[in-house]
Amino acid sequence: MARPLLYVPPGGAVFELTSRTLHGRFLLRPGRQLNQILAGILGRAQRRYDVDIYIGAFLSNHFHLLARFETPHQLSGFMQYFKANLAKEAGRLYGWREKLWGRRYRPIQVSDEEAALVGRLRYILSQACKEGLVLSPLDWPGVNCARALTEGRDLTGLWYDRTKQFYARRQGEAAKESDFATRERVVLQQLPCWSHLSPEHYRSALADLIQEIEDETRRTHEEAGTQPLGASAILRQDPHQRPPRSSRSPAPRFHAATRKVRRSLANTYALVHAAYQRASLKLRRGLGPVEFPPGCFPPRLPILDVPYQLVPG
Repeated sequence: MARPLLYVPPGGAVFELTSRTLHGRFLLRPGRQLNQILAGILGRAQRRYDVDIYIGAFLSNHFHLLARFETPHQLSGFMQYFKANLAKEAGRLYGWREKLWGRRYRPIQVSDEEAALVGRLRYILSQACKEGLVLSPLDWPGVNCARALTEGRDLTGLWYDRTKQFYARRQGEAAKESDFATRERVVLQQLPCWSHLSPEHYRSALADLIQEIEDETRRTHEEAGTQPLGASAILRQDPHQRPPRSSRSPAPRFHAATRKVRRSLANTYALVHAAYQRASLKLRRGLGPVEFPPGCFPPRLPILDVPYQLVPG
């Protein structure tokens, strides 16, 4: 099945980004080293592509990110850089020589409604609890955005310059791995709909959401007679292991709080998609010049006997 058209509306938008490891294996299992590496790569990618990040949840076999992007080039560049470097470092750390990601990431646009943005924030906060892993978002032993947000601090990690390390080893230099590490930080921004709140009120609102999640998680376990897996058991998992069952549901095209806004987003996307298809067909037939809708990538070009005439959208 063809992947959906990557479209970022003019002026930018907030996206929820998700990606899962191959077969759902625990190749992102938390640990002191991976936590440092993951935060370092995320901070490096944020600084390199100037991205506003609101929250992230990094479980053992998938992650969710809520961030704002202005152009499709910024979105695709950021995700390629983050996922490629994380795959290399996690594979190096856990001895995994195959590809790490099961498929392409999925970007889901979130409307600018307060209910939609807060709803996605709450959903991402609850990831570890929803999966039956911990009782509170604050208990997650991996990279913990919930704790950073409620404490009003940035995430910090390490970025390793593997190119510099390679050439140093090639020249026979006796250097430690730490000699090639630099400190990076992830700056977590306030949600656009809550940007008017003071930092203290923002942290208080997040604490209220976390309390709701903790109460809901506790009730769920009491009704089912179960217990969460717990941080100690999570840290003991084999990174190459895969879960016995993996629940998947179709990802929506958009996250919106009302039917009216969801329909408006869908109509806009349909118009852009139709214009893109027309321009693509015209380009592949060599009938240029061709203008593609702004906010998306033109397709790969086939080999033709005539030169292309492409007008950037």
